[in-house]
This record gives sequence, C-alpha cells and structure tokens, in this order.
Amino acid sequence: MKAVQYKIFSLEIRSKNKLCKELLVLFNSFTFLIFLPIVFTLYWFVFQRNLKLQNAFILVVSYVFYGWWDWRFLGLIAFSSLVDYLVGLKLGEENDQKRRNILLGISLGLNLGLLGLFKYFNFFIDSTIQLLNSVGFMANPYSLQLILPVGISFYTFQTMSYTIDIYKRQIEPTKDPIDFFAFVSFFPQLVAGPIERASNLLPQFFAKRNFTYEKGKLGMELILWGLFKKVVIADNCALVVNQIFERVDDASSIELLLGMFLFSFQIYGDFSGYSDIAIGVGSLLGFTLMTNFKTPYFSVDIVDFWRRWHISLSTWFRDYVYIPLGGSKINLNITFRNIFLVFLVSGFWHGANWTFVFWGAIHSILFIFVIWNYQRSSEAKLQKTGFFYKKITPFLSGLLTFVIVTIAWIFFRSTTLQGAFQYLSNIWINFDIPSSLRLAYQVPVFFVLLMMVMEWRGKDKNSVFEVRSLNLKYSLYFVFFLSILFYGAFVDSHQFIYFQF
Repeated sequence: MKAVQYKIFSLEIRSKNKLCKELLVLFNSFTFLIFLPIVFTLYWFVFQRNLKLQNAFILVVSYVFYGWWDWRFLGLIAFSSLVDYLVGLKLGEENDQKRRNILLGISLGLNLGLLGLFKYFNFFIDSTIQLLNSVGFMANPYSLQLILPVGISFYTFQTMSYTIDIYKRQIEPTKDPIDFFAFVSFFPQLVAGPIERASNLLPQFFAKRNFTYEKGKLGMELILWGLFKKVVIADNCALVVNQIFERVDDASSIELLLGMFLFSFQIYGDFSGYSDIAIGVGSLLGFTLMTNFKTPYFSVDIVDFWRRWHISLSTWFRDYVYIPLGGSKINLNITFRNIFLVFLVSGFWHGANWTFVFWGAIHSILFIFVIWNYQRSSEAKLQKTGFFYKKITPFLSGLLTFVIVTIAWIFFRSTTLQGAFQYLSNIWINFDIPSSLRLAYQVPVFFVLLMMVMEWRGKDKNSVFEVRSLNLKYSLYFVFFLSILFYGAFVDSHQFIYFQF
C-alpha cells in the first residue's frame, strides 16, 4: 500500500495525481462544482419516477464520490455496510438475548476494530514503545504505513448507531440493501458528517421525494453560506494561523494571540461550513439532514457550547456512551465520572494524539465545574431578575466561555503537548505588533466580524439570508457571492480539517 504521511491539518501526498483525485470530495473544488449539477439533473429529471432507481443512483454516485479519492477503500465501506446490514436483519429476527449480544458484539467489534487499525494502531505502538523506554526496556519501533480512510470515523459511528438501535428495539431493520448502502454512503455527509441516525435519514430513502422551491432555495442559501465560511473565513484565517504556529518561538505575543483567536474561527468556519454545504446539498436532493451547529460562539457557558457545537457527535456520545454508563441518574460523583469519560473518548475520537485527549480533558473539567455550579446555585439565585442578570451576566459569561474555548483550541491545533504549552507561555514575552502582520490580518478579521453579525441576526432562523425585503436578500446573495469570488482562498483547494478525523 502506498505510504501517505499525515500531519495535523495538512495532508502530504507524494503523488500529484492523487491530489487531483481528491478534489471531488472537496466541496470547494471545481471538480465538485461540475459533479453536483450533473447529479442534480440526472437525479430529478431521469430517475425521479422510480424510487428504487433513484436510491440506486444515489448509491452509485456516492461510491463514485468516495472512490474518486481512493477506489481501494470502496471495499472497506462496502464490507462494513454489508456486515451491519446482515447483523441488522438477524437482530430483527432473533429473540434469544445471548445470540443478540453476540450479533451486536460482531458489529461493534468489526467497526471499532477497523477504526482502531487504521486510526490508532501506530499511536498505541508508539505510546507503548515510549513507556517501555522510560522504564529501561529498549523496544524496536514498528509501524504500518496506512492511509487513513477519509470519513471512517463518521460512517463507522453512523452504522454502529443503526445496529445499536435495532438491538435496543428502537427501530426495525431495513430489508432493502440498496436503501441501507445508500444511507451509509450518502455523499453529502459521508466524509465529515453530520453523523446521521438511521431513525432520521433511513426512512427518507423509503418515501418518494419531490423537489420544492423552498427546499431548493434553502439548499442554495446553505451552500452559499457554507462556502463563504470555508473559503473566505476558514482558509483566509488558515493563511495567518499556519504562519504563526510554524514560528511560535519567533512570534510576538500579539501574533500568538491573533493566531489563537483566528484558529477558533478557522475551525468553526471550516467544519460548520462543511456541515452547511452538506445539509444544503441534501436539501437540493430532497433530504433533511440534522443541524450540526447552532452559533456555538454565542454560548453562555461550556454546557451550552456543547449543545451547539458538533451536535451530531455530542448527541451520539450522549445516547450511546453517557446514558449507558448511567448518565446523571445515580449520583453526582457518577455523573462527573461519566462526563469525564465521555470527553476523554470524544477527544480521542478526534485523533490519535495526546493533544486531543488533553483537549477533551480540559472540556470535561469545565463541563463538570458548570454542572457543579448549577447544583450549588439556589433557586432564588437562578431566578434573579433585572438588566444585570438578564443581559450583562450572560454576556460576560459568554465572553469568558469563548476565551476559554479558544485557549483550549491551542491543544487541538498543536502537534504535541509541549508545543501547546510553549505557545501559551510565549504569549507573555513580547507585545510588539510587527508591521508585516497588519495587512495580513485585516481581511480575515473583517470577514470574521461580518460572519458573526450575520449569525447573530440569523441565530433563530433557518438561514442567515432570511430577511423580509427581497431587495436586501438578493443584495446579500450578491455581496457574499462576490466575497467568495474575490476573497476566497482557492489555492490548492484547501481540504477540510475534519477530513482527518
């Protein structure tokens, strides 16, 4: 298998042809710009009359979409889908609890085993070697040069939730393999979510879908907004962030602070931008995908943040890890233990690096503190009224939450724990503002502010473009389209950050 070297937030591929093949899975690529209209036209004008053919078409184009990146991994997703399809059928028929347990174990063991092999094998080997060396045993390193399949963490969790829900008798298994395989590989959300539940997405493959103006308009608005967040916000922020993180020792305090805050908006614009485009493409095809972000940087505390950030993953861990561990029903100590474990697992899900585990631990401690504070607050204190408690307190609490979340992102972005602590310590050294940076940060800062204003006014709406005046609506379309055209960082078609997870 051809060796591919991965770095945090940059994918190094030695073959230029390989890079060209990858462009289809990038929503911000010219290849996808051609792919989507072709799929849309055939989907609605050729296959609409026959639901089975329409679903089969979705399956084919989804496999083309994924296979364009690397055709060898089509066998992996097909094998995983086949096993869970067959396990689901058997679980629906089986009443013996021991056999049901075995069937569920097969599904979980296979999915987690494949995920562990491709994503965590070298991490465990390297960690074991370091541990043995630290106590005086010399171990010879061994690692496998494996390509990390794009989206494996997302579609693995999606298929696992299907078999778990059947096991818990919450849903019935589907008997149509085409529908199930299309559900697993549905291309808009295949490689970076949202992580859909079978109870939401799978029934939509059974029902006839009709194109409506409202769904089409919403889809195009979400695609426009998602592209803006990706190529204008995230990729312009990345140009500054990457330079600062590559020279932490030489950067001034102001640069380091700027890099820290701009990375917060880089990762938000990147990931929520992908989710918006995925939901928008789904809407164009007549599907309704779950919301994955709800203005998380307007959260009043860390608990509120996790109700708004990567909702499909946080609710997945809530339903399939936190609640089975006992949730909050036993006592406060068990609740805190469960929260801590869930965030550690969540951090580890993001990547095979101790920086992600530490990032998860930070959020768990903050989350536990907020829950503890809720518990100790008296009912009278919670019910205090007045301008200060209704307006000022939430604002200050939200500002503090954003700052803490931003600091925690340093560990997420850094390649080592030592590097993250070095970044934080260097902030206190030199407060000069280098002249070379003044022009570099003006574009991303301006558009970040514009994005936040748009999201604030549209936070309770289906789309940020939802306004009463048609003239204003079309003016907004035009402004953001031009922003993408003239300020979008299209160089090398930047991949989405969450492709590596």
